[in-house]
Amino acid sequence: MRPLTPRRVATLLAIAALLALPFVQAGKVYRWVDARGVVHYGDHMPPARAVQPARVQRVETAAEPTPIAVLRRQASGPGMQAIAENRLAGPVEVRLAFAQQNNVRAEPDLPMRTVVPANRQSVLAYVGTLEPSQPGDFELILDAVPGDPAARPRDVEYLLPLRMRGWHIDQGFGGGFSHDDEQNRFALDLAAPIGTPVLAARDGVVMQVESDFARAGLDRERYAGRANLIRVLHEDGTMAMYAHLKAEGVLVRPGQRVHAGDVIGLSGNTGFTSGPHLHFAVQVNRGMRLESIRFRMRGPQGPLNLGGD
Repeated sequence: MRPLTPRRVATLLAIAALLALPFVQAGKVYRWVDARGVVHYGDHMPPARAVQPARVQRVETAAEPTPIAVLRRQASGPGMQAIAENRLAGPVEVRLAFAQQNNVRAEPDLPMRTVVPANRQSVLAYVGTLEPSQPGDFELILDAVPGDPAARPRDVEYLLPLRMRGWHIDQGFGGGFSHDDEQNRFALDLAAPIGTPVLAARDGVVMQVESDFARAGLDRERYAGRANLIRVLHEDGTMAMYAHLKAEGVLVRPGQRVHAGDVIGLSGNTGFTSGPHLHFAVQVNRGMRLESIRFRMRGPQGPLNLGGD
């Protein structure tokens, strides 16, 4: 029997809220020299006892958005199992399909979709040869979208997610600059100086964070998908997106429960943006399709006019 050889396993990920396109940003790597003169590198500051802080240097490195799910393969008899691993602290819907196949079959048939629970992995399919005496090869693609398509949004009034005076809405529902797609159509851009405390607008669980980006610009191809963000999962399955946070401006961790009014981050100016502001949206998975939905919000002076038709 000739072996089944996966020629390439490709993982294509639908990153939440903004498009993820090929460009790299600065990540975090630290360099220091210990008492013996040995050079060390790491992604965290070394312990104070190991080296004087003044002798620690930050090294600029390439960083990409963290994948929300990854595709793994595991040998199983004469074939293999395709396994989806959910990297988020909330549910993710995945779709597995053949991009190319030669003398192979899958059980169940592909394409297939399922929901993988928070921080779990799931066997999606078994792939084996059709004719054992002949070689087989294949290519798999895994698409992933945050959230459970079974979510049923409730009519909830959200809290203004900023702690500041003199705030204003730069771009409301249906804004022509960047609120022109399903993921962002019902989003708010709230002008705020860098470092303004960002508040949870509703109780929930931190599902996803990105915190290593440091740059911003108006080149959509370069900067879309490169914003620091916090995604919070609510009890009805909806998800709040807080984006464009400052570098290292995420103050919560995945899996942490937050309550409305808690400080969860610091506003900034990262990703595809024209200036410092907080991008806020409530999103839901509509079946391998992330969509923003209308919501109500109350500020210090009462209900807000969010724009849009």
